[in-house]
Amino acid sequence: MSKHPPPCTFLFLSTDMNVTYISLDGLVEIEKYRYFYFFMMLTFYILIVCSNCTIISLIVIHKNLHEPMYIFIASLLINSVLFSTNIYPKLLADFLSKEQVISFQACLLQNMFFYLFGGSEFFLLAVMSYDRYVSICKPLQYAIIMKKIKAIVFVGLAWGVPVCHLVVPVIRNSKKELCSFKLTGIFCNNSINYLFCVGLGEQIISGLIILVNVAILPLLFIIFTYAKILIVVYKSSRKINYSCLAIYDVTIVRVDSNLSKTARFIMTLQLIMYTPLCNPIIYGLKMTEIYKHLRKLFCNSRCVCSS
Repeated sequence: MSKHPPPCTFLFLSTDMNVTYISLDGLVEIEKYRYFYFFMMLTFYILIVCSNCTIISLIVIHKNLHEPMYIFIASLLINSVLFSTNIYPKLLADFLSKEQVISFQACLLQNMFFYLFGGSEFFLLAVMSYDRYVSICKPLQYAIIMKKIKAIVFVGLAWGVPVCHLVVPVIRNSKKELCSFKLTGIFCNNSINYLFCVGLGEQIISGLIILVNVAILPLLFIIFTYAKILIVVYKSSRKINYSCLAIYDVTIVRVDSNLSKTARFIMTLQLIMYTPLCNPIIYGLKMTEIYKHLRKLFCNSRCVCSS
């Protein structure tokens, strides 16, 4: 890391080392809409946490929901909460700050967790699609194939595989020298690769390998399994709702798009708002057993309030 950074670098002297700060340059008209952004995103974050945690709690509390299908749903919703918590608290603080900055080390961690939970989303959806395939196409063998212990192993792999892919690049990047200290985004994603002094060739190859293994292959598996289900029951699925926005995040960095700052800002907000809020709505209303417990919960709450 450079000992003499340019003027735009922010340095904080700690007890034993200099901490390099990167400025985030993705917010649009922050001075004018500071409090609007803050309260809008705070509302979304509260809704995301409350809605996801409500469904997770129902699955944990009720024993009849301790089945592989509901374990996968709970894992997906936990993943949504973790994904949002990696982004929202820092983003909310930035809305109220005069300068939107983040330490280089924190930026690397945020970047890793962003793609970790994003990749886990694909793997969990792939596991859920396999669960649906077995239950619909091989119903008599479902209890044998999809045991609880196997479901737990699948969930562990859904988080473990992205970790294995991302840890090494993050450690390698932490040792690289920075030539730029201005990130064109509202949080740390793969745009951080443009800040290093070395060429992009190595990062692009590494990124493409991770993209194929963590996103494209699970997505193809999801498409394949639901195609098999469609042949059997002629019924479509709603599970591939994250892929389009995830593909946007990758391509916008890779091709260095000429999208305006405003368009980039709006698309990024959709990326961090859409799936975490939609998942509990879809599975809270779509899954009959969860919906029954959810309705009972709200009915009991209404009775308590009225009394």
